[in-house]
Amino acid sequence: MSKAFECQMCGHCCQGEGGIIMTAKDRNRLADHLGISEQELIEKHSETVNGKIRLQSREDGFCVFFNEGCGVHPGRPDICRAWPFFRGNLIDEMSWEMIQEYCPGVNKEAGHAKFVEEGKEYIRAEGLRQHDPDVAPNALITDED
Repeated sequence: MSKAFECQMCGHCCQGEGGIIMTAKDRNRLADHLGISEQELIEKHSETVNGKIRLQSREDGFCVFFNEGCGVHPGRPDICRAWPFFRGNLIDEMSWEMIQEYCPGVNKEAGHAKFVEEGKEYIRAEGLRQHDPDVAPNALITDED
């Protein structure tokens, strides 16, 4: 059976202002990847909204690091690593159906149950569960999910 998701590198998930919340772990990983200090990362490439630090978006709406693909892929934040296995898409079949309109990597033929199974396995394996709702993106699943 084919996979429920296989990234097509289309960049649609890299567009949309405000969604890339960075935890301390994310900031550290990304700063290390870029070879700069965490403070420099925050000053040059982020903004704080409602107490959460997020990556800036360019005028065209894409992530500041998007350039015909993710320009910081090995250092990308957890929320980027988790896509499309966001909480809403895992617990709500209608949300899963809606993302198929703009994410060509989602295999609708595999079905939602397979998507949930693969997604939760991936999230666990990659250590992407949300642990602190005050600083982590709300889209990540929690231990209760």
